[in-house]
Formats: sequence, structure tokens, C-alpha cells
Amino acid sequence: MPALLQGAFVSDPGVDPLPQRILLVENSRTFTTLVREAIEQRLELKVTVASTLAEAGRLLEQEQGWFLVLTGLVLADGDREAVVDYFVSRGLPTVVVSGVYDEDVRRRVLEQKVIDYVLKNTPGSVDYLVWLVQRLDRNRRIAALVVDDSPSARAYAAALLRMYGHPVYEAADGEKGLAAIEAHPSIRLAVVDQEMPGMQGVEFTRRLRMQRSRDKVAVIGLSGNTDASLIPRFLKNGANDFLRKPFSREEFFCRVSQNVDQLELIGTLQDLATRDFLTGLPNRRCFLEQSQRQLHGVQQQDDWITVAMVDIDHFKHINDTFGHDGGDDALRACADTVAAHARSGDLVARFGGEEFCLMVPGLAPDEAADYFETLRQSVAQLQVPIGDSVLRMTVSIGLCCIRPNHDSLHELITEADRQLYLAKAGGRNRVCGAAPAATAA
Repeated sequence: MPALLQGAFVSDPGVDPLPQRILLVENSRTFTTLVREAIEQRLELKVTVASTLAEAGRLLEQEQGWFLVLTGLVLADGDREAVVDYFVSRGLPTVVVSGVYDEDVRRRVLEQKVIDYVLKNTPGSVDYLVWLVQRLDRNRRIAALVVDDSPSARAYAAALLRMYGHPVYEAADGEKGLAAIEAHPSIRLAVVDQEMPGMQGVEFTRRLRMQRSRDKVAVIGLSGNTDASLIPRFLKNGANDFLRKPFSREEFFCRVSQNVDQLELIGTLQDLATRDFLTGLPNRRCFLEQSQRQLHGVQQQDDWITVAMVDIDHFKHINDTFGHDGGDDALRACADTVAAHARSGDLVARFGGEEFCLMVPGLAPDEAADYFETLRQSVAQLQVPIGDSVLRMTVSIGLCCIRPNHDSLHELITEADRQLYLAKAGGRNRVCGAAPAATAA
């Protein structure tokens, strides 16, 4: 890899699946039971327990796909230094869990390449371990960028981020950093030094914000400069946080984790606001916002656009026959079919009740008729198991397919809805509106 711009996003196509197994090495049965059950139930990650180094070694040799080691320091066949070195020397991400607070031991342990040192007998220690495991697991899907002209400082910050599981890109100056942000959408975190030639960290942050908003990429500024105005300058130009050099490894990890947690929280809130809870599809509000932008683009290109209303036939009868849980299963199955049928540039949403809406660009009327006829047939072929029964359903589809000039989104949806009414009146289980050939089989 290039020395100054390297990394890999683990979710890229062709990359092997991420390891999922956790090794818990501890001689307290009560504690291992609590931790194992908490992690497996809350995170659905497999936890295997060993009580000695010898047993841990056998497990590591027999099984593959180890993601993390949680280890105590008091084992029958190893002292404190031996226990930590055993796992760290094998390149395994390691968290040390101790029953006794000893500042000297804590300091010596953290001098080695361990992720964290956790006291197990404090209130909330199990909850903290569950959070830590979840954070480290999720970090593997969140790429980070380090921008610093100092090779040693850049390497140190990058090594810490990799220790915490992040795929990491490195850039030696602001221009390369901005190019990395543009080239790699997987980057969600940028750690940026202030003192760089050509483009200082504050200016880099300001320019980055022209490409990515705060809810897309978190920026942490770094500097050893004691200028009191530097922190507000970073923050006012778009940074999420700031760290003064030199910083401790624990402080760095806490700041990084806090900012990544905030990114995920914002993403969750955005999903709640824009996605339908039952089907996972975008909701009506999201569709109206996105389709308005897409319609404007199609108008500029003078291309075809199709708006379609898709409605499940006799949905009340489905609810009466199979109950509301069965109705929910029908909605999810129909939504999955619609989503699977959609192309990458199509917009799909649950519009409300048993009704879905699509905006499909680039298809002439005959092509749109074929496209939605295939969708109609796909839904008609569904067999949804409900207890001992099988639910089948059909949909009626109304289309408005035009080359829009000054037509508003409301006018297109209204016409598609009118065509849906005609499909229902014509016997249901049919497509109406795109072309005369768009009739049911």
C-alpha cells in the first residue's frame, strides 16, 4: 500500500467476513457467566470461556475467527506479565479485566498493546464491557483518516485507531486528506493535526465541511499549541472535538468512541425520522423530499419519469383472515419484493397503510409497463407462511409515465393514484396507466 494513503474498508465486496468469536479467559465462574450471557444475548456474538492459558491456547489452535480476547490477570498457569504477553504477542486484540485496582499494575499493563484495562468488581463493569465489545465490533466497519505531516505522530495515531478496530487511511497533508475523503466514502472519522505546511488543520476542517457534514464525518483536531483561540477556531470551522498533545491513550480512545457513538446516534435518529419501522423502507416524508430532487434532475435532462402507486389487494380480508400479525408479514413480504425489484436509481417508499410508492427514471411508457408488470407477477408468486397456512396476495398498480416539464410532484402522484383507482375498478391485480398493453395477466 502507499505509505501516506493506506487502508481498507472491511465491508468492501470481496473482503472476507469479519471474525465474530470472543475468547473470555477468567477463573471466576460467576463473572464469566455474567459476561458471556450479557454479550451473547445483547450483541449476538459467540463467547467461549477458558480458565487457563493452556486451555486458551488449545481453543485458539482449534478454532478460527477470533475477534477479541477478554482476559483476567490471575490464572493458574501464568503471572500478570505472561498473561498479557501471551495474547498481545499473537496479535490478538486484548482487553484486560482485573479484580483489584493497582495503579502500578494498571500503568504497566497499559504500556503494552492492550485496548483497555477494566475493573470487574465495580458497579456497571459488565455493562461497560458489553458496550466496549459492541464499540470494537462496530469500529471494524467505520474507517478513519489521520492527517498529519509528522510521520511518527501520524503513525502513532493510526496505530491507536487500528488497535481499536478501525480501518485506517493516512495522509501527510491537507490536500491528500481531502482527496482521501472524496475517494473513500467509508471514512467517518478524521483526526487532524493543526500544524501542517500548506494547509493547517483548521483550514482542512473548513474545506472538509464543504464535502461532508457533521453527521457524516466526525473531526477531531489535534495540536500541541497552547494558543487559547485554537480550540474555538477548530470548533467554529466544523470540528466535533479537540485534543491537546501529548494525550494519553485512554483519553484518545474515550474521545474517539464518544464521537463515533454520536455519529451512530444521529444515524439512528435519522433512520427513525425517515424510515418505516415495520418494513424498513423509506417513509412518505423521505420519499417526498428525495423524489422532489430527482424530479428536478429529470426535468433538466428531459428524460422519462414514472411515478407508481402500488396497493395490496383486499388487505382488510388478509387482516381478518390471518390477524394483524399476518397483515404485518404480508406488508413486509411485499416491501421486500418491491425493494428487490427496484434498480439502484429508483426511489421506493411505504406511503402509508398497504400502499407503496415508486419513482422510476429513464423508462419509456412500454418499458415502464413491462417493469411494473414483472413486479406485479413477482408479488402474485409470493407464498408467505403464516402458522400452518400460506398467505398469497396480489397488488394493483397505477402509473403516471411522462417527460415532465413543469409538472409538480403532487400532480404526478395524483395521476398515479387515479390510475390505481382504475386498476382497482377494473378487477384488481393489474397495472394501469403506462401504456395500453399494461393489463393484468
